Amino acid sequence: MRRMKLASETTPACAGSTREEFRSCEPLPNLARFLTSEHHRIHLVGVAGSGMSGLAGLLIELGHAVSGSDKATTTETDRLQRLGLRFCAQHRPEHADAAELIVFSSAIKDNNPVLVAARDCGKPLFRRAEAVAAIMQAKRGIVVAGMHGKTTTSAMTAHVLRGGGLHPSHYVGAEIPILGTNAHWDPRGEYFVVEGDESDGTLRCFHPEHTLILNIEEEHLDFYADLAAIEKVFAQLIDQTSGTVLYNVDDSNTARLCSKHKRAVSYGFSEQAHYRGVEVELRHFGSSFSVYRRGEKLGQATLNVPGEHNVHNALGVIALASELSIPFDKITASLPKFEHARRRFEIKYASDQFLLVDDYAHHPTEIRATISTARSIGRRRLVTLFQPHRFSRTKAMSLEFGSAFDDANRVVITDVYPASETPIPGISGRTIADEITRHGHRGVSYQPRLEWVHRDAGNMLESGDLLLSLGAGNIHEQLEILAADLVIAEKLKGIVGEKGEVRLYEPLSKHTTLCVGGPAQFWVEPRSEQAFAQLIRFCRDEHLPLFAIGRGSNLLVRDGGIRGVVVRPCGGDFEKIELEGCEITAGAGVKLRQVAYTARAASLGGLEWMEGIPGAVGGALRMNAGAMSAQTFENVTRVRYLDFEGNPHMKNRDELEVFYRRFPLLETNFAISATFRAQPADRAEIDSRLRESQEKRRTTQPIAKSAGCIFKNPASIPAGKLVDELGLKNSRVGNARVSQVHGNFIVNDGGATAAEILQLIDNIKSAARKNRGVELETEVEIVGESE
Repeated sequence: MRRMKLASETTPACAGSTREEFRSCEPLPNLARFLTSEHHRIHLVGVAGSGMSGLAGLLIELGHAVSGSDKATTTETDRLQRLGLRFCAQHRPEHADAAELIVFSSAIKDNNPVLVAARDCGKPLFRRAEAVAAIMQAKRGIVVAGMHGKTTTSAMTAHVLRGGGLHPSHYVGAEIPILGTNAHWDPRGEYFVVEGDESDGTLRCFHPEHTLILNIEEEHLDFYADLAAIEKVFAQLIDQTSGTVLYNVDDSNTARLCSKHKRAVSYGFSEQAHYRGVEVELRHFGSSFSVYRRGEKLGQATLNVPGEHNVHNALGVIALASELSIPFDKITASLPKFEHARRRFEIKYASDQFLLVDDYAHHPTEIRATISTARSIGRRRLVTLFQPHRFSRTKAMSLEFGSAFDDANRVVITDVYPASETPIPGISGRTIADEITRHGHRGVSYQPRLEWVHRDAGNMLESGDLLLSLGAGNIHEQLEILAADLVIAEKLKGIVGEKGEVRLYEPLSKHTTLCVGGPAQFWVEPRSEQAFAQLIRFCRDEHLPLFAIGRGSNLLVRDGGIRGVVVRPCGGDFEKIELEGCEITAGAGVKLRQVAYTARAASLGGLEWMEGIPGAVGGALRMNAGAMSAQTFENVTRVRYLDFEGNPHMKNRDELEVFYRRFPLLETNFAISATFRAQPADRAEIDSRLRESQEKRRTTQPIAKSAGCIFKNPASIPAGKLVDELGLKNSRVGNARVSQVHGNFIVNDGGATAAEILQLIDNIKSAARKNRGVELETEVEIVGESE
């Protein structure tokens, strides 16, 4: 094979000490012939990236034997493997041995094993942009460049040229559904449309026939020193353009650089634009506008992608296509058919209640434009999730980010997506959250754990909201999780009806007396027995776990929450109380205290012990709760319940198997109501026993947040006394503490986690076992998943 000179051998990668002084990248005729006229073994380092995967597709279509390595597989690498890519999920030195040429992305570090091996054995090494620029030499090149909108605009350009019958090849930095793939080589056509990447200075590699420049501003300040350095790269691209330079006249930086080119053509909304858009009408998911060329009306155009910024992008495409002599009617026939690239205002979920949209915007200018577009949709509220991209950008543009979210009602900021950068001390997602707050926004929160972002967003959603995820990292994965759960949530809402409640990721700390616990994936409150029965059947058919909760006493939920549906039957059928003679029938959602006072009002006694239990009927049945030496089932005459298929049953007390603090029937079935028997009693005697219950609770139980008794009483000694004798009162783990008042109570002093409480429980068990030979058994029900 003939030896090609590496670009790095031709000119230093960095002239001087500033990275933006990238090598001049003169045309490489040897590389152009190598890539477009011959067939070779080529290896791509970092092939899973959007740019590299597109190059892999081009090279395969050009007939090369292509291999690639990366740390992760993607849907694109899977697709390319079906086309012939030999993929490896590791970077290995032997990849260089087998290849005749190696291409790498800018994200690949110099010490990558493939690059090291290639340098050691003298194999040709080229950057991605150098390879794409060389391929362009076989066609009439069109480069679309700018800080924002270039993916959408380059895709739209390829689409319109395709509609005009020019059979263009294209190379775009994202998945493009309407084009089929992010890159394609069409031997029939003359033109090659390329999205130019300005982030690393490699725009200088391109010598196109035509260039379309959208906007120029400060960006990628991890690479460039300042705006002047950025403009220097764009100026070189303009100088290297042999044909027309089309530019956005409404962007001052772009206009200043481009207007003096001998074949400059402007577009925009300004009266000075050669191609001008007027009478713009924005609709929810599109727009219409009139187009004038040098004062003469060409006609009306329609877009089915939203936002004024996309009207601007379309004007650039119209100008370019018109200069290529595509008739205006063919241009306007193609534009309404254009669909966004992946992650460009991509709708992930849509219903009458909710709209979820994902966008790649990660620069303050892009964020403002995307939020403005989202606002124009007309939804009730705009909830925005943002994942900052790169520590360097977060640091350099924190002030600009602070004002970029003004039009969002709620904002959730997560931590920085590093994109291979080393963290900068003191810089995180909180940096931006704090700036947004300083700017005066009152609806911003910071969630450092990306995997919890969908929970925060889902729990704050209200009917009519638009939820927008923004960022160039992996924030869209959180939106996809939420979208999948919303499908189920809306079905659940259909079951419980208008009166019922369905909430996503409801914190169970709000629904337990101990005030700890992670979220319920689906929180459901049916109001009728019929709705509850339908819910049970739905969960069975969808293989969703179903857990019933009452008032949340005697319950400890782990910090990871509960997967599936957590149902609290309340209101409606479940809070009915009926009195007939000496029997009181109460729904599962009725508080025990309410049962006790209903009996008092009817001069019925024997239920006063219920006054001291904070739970509801359903929970009392499930745990056979008790107080003052009484237990629930001593007063129960019958129970109505639903089985695991949603069928109703009624059983009398003598048909029920009951144990101390355990009722097996409700371990697989669900309580609807219970009937309690009381005895006629003197009102004064009832009141005396109620006061006795109150006084006992006041003097023997802590007033702090607790779940009631933690341990069952061993046969040899009450659990509380044992804990006291072990000297463990007031012992703590974090904010979880053994009560000074009663040794069998663990209290939450504020902000305790389930993990802290569980550790304290384990400490007590270990002490009891080691010092007294007693195996303590928990009475509190422990459920859920660890964090």
